[in-house]
Amino acid sequence: MGRRRILLVGCGSMAGALFLHGIADSFAALVTVRAVAGAAGGMLSGAAVAYVGDYFPYERRGWANGWVMSGIAFGQIIGIPIGTLLADLFGFRWAFLMFAFTMTLATFLIWRFVPQPDVARDLGPLSIRRALANYRDLLRRPVVVAVSAVYFLMFFSIGLYVIYLPTWLERALNVPGTAIASLFLVGGIANVLTGPLAGWLSDLLGRKPLIVTSCAGLGVVMVATTYLVTSMWVAYVLFALAMVMVAMRISPLQSLLTALVGGNRRGVLMSLAVAIGQVGIGLGGAVAGVAYTRFGYASNTFIAAVAIGLMAVLVQRFLPEPRAETTTSTPPV
Repeated sequence: MGRRRILLVGCGSMAGALFLHGIADSFAALVTVRAVAGAAGGMLSGAAVAYVGDYFPYERRGWANGWVMSGIAFGQIIGIPIGTLLADLFGFRWAFLMFAFTMTLATFLIWRFVPQPDVARDLGPLSIRRALANYRDLLRRPVVVAVSAVYFLMFFSIGLYVIYLPTWLERALNVPGTAIASLFLVGGIANVLTGPLAGWLSDLLGRKPLIVTSCAGLGVVMVATTYLVTSMWVAYVLFALAMVMVAMRISPLQSLLTALVGGNRRGVLMSLAVAIGQVGIGLGGAVAGVAYTRFGYASNTFIAAVAIGLMAVLVQRFLPEPRAETTTSTPPV
């Protein structure tokens, strides 16, 4: 259907679902509108990255993805505190309503300024059966299986490391929730500042060296956390380093993935990878809960480091590094 149309439908649907939060009058109604908003978010997750692959030539995608991911991190930095403040002052619905206004603005910006790239489309019938057939065809390729495993391990490790980090810090250092919030603020700023630079470096040096290096660095930071964090100042430094490593990894990886298939399969691949990543973070959170309650937070960090190490091995051995533009795209203006 074209990436631009999906972005418009996704943003518009998200805005509509968020406005419905203002009239949800029961828990069941709230769960329903949350599910609709989640489905709208699912439209956007793969399409946004695939659009970068459509519009920018391969040698510029790291730079472009770096800015996109920094935009996400910056939005979280300012959005979470604003949402919390709105909920405290006016009630929880206002956080969702403000989100609805921002998504309405995003819909307008896409309609006004985002063109449809001139890329090949999948002209097959639109149906659930066809979508599942596309996924099945992709998963017959060993490189796509490797991509799926990479995304799973990446998000699995994040779930293991991050979800119980605030709980552990509160207990180990006896710090309040405001200190934890400031920790994520520092990490978010580090991520914002690193994203474009990491993408630019990956355009110059190649994707795989940055991905593998960031995985190794993140694994070291994860394991070191429970041994080195004796104060919040050390926690700030280590968590900022962790977010730097995350930024060094995500934009080069996404740029690499956009070149593995043609334009008419790019959206399918990115949506598949993101969906598997969401499964990974969910299972990571579940494993984190069991590990934390039975063995302590050090077990979370160790398992997360092993997962991120396996990801580095898969990237190094099974993901090819394209050397030239292999897909049709529109040059940036």
